Amino acid sequence: MTSSLNRRAAYSRFLAIPTRWMDNDVYGHVNNVVYYSYFDTVINEYLIREGGLDIHDGAVVGYCVESTCRYHRPVTFPETIDAGLRVAHLGNSSVRYEIGLFRQGEDRPAAQGHFVHVFVDRAKGKPTAIPQKIRACLDKLILA
Repeated sequence: MTSSLNRRAAYSRFLAIPTRWMDNDVYGHVNNVVYYSYFDTVINEYLIREGGLDIHDGAVVGYCVESTCRYHRPVTFPETIDAGLRVAHLGNSSVRYEIGLFRQGEDRPAAQGHFVHVFVDRAKGKPTAIPQKIRACLDKLILA
């Protein structure tokens, strides 16, 4: 399946992430669990930088409630991957991101997945509306 949603151009935000020596497993490629840290990194870098998310003292925090990853081909050390980010659904208190991990210069992802954040009032531990500044930055990533 070679849909246009499975191509680099379908993602509107990218972050270059270098692989690390410790990311490799005994088979010589990046271990599957590390891909989830790449997802976390591209999402939270964007929220902090563009949405003003205050991970230390903010009244609202994002909790991951669901994530998946499909692996198409291995990534190894030393490589730098381009983590592509888009928003597939934006609700009142939740957002579903889609992430594509691309080898530099490649159009098709080495891995793809999704990640769902629920925004929670830190003090009450209950879901709350996505703060306006964060919502505005997420709007920019919605699939057209």
